[in-house]
Amino acid sequence: MAILHTIGLALQLPVLGLPRLPAFRAMLRATLTRRQLAEMDDRMLRDIGISRADALHEAERAPWDLGRRG
Repeated sequence: MAILHTIGLALQLPVLGLPRLPAFRAMLRATLTRRQLAEMDDRMLRDIGISRADALHEAERAPWDLGRRG
């Protein structure tokens, strides 16, 4: 539900007269792709070489946590 709210806000930015900030767009993209990662089945995760635990750990990261995990 929070993601849908975030998407709605992103779509309203031009209407509100606010600039499309690159950092905001990066956070939105991270949120959406992490959600997709969490929804992948085990076969898909195996195909990309990620364990279920790693996928869920990545999905739980904060939107502003954009750094690479080592």
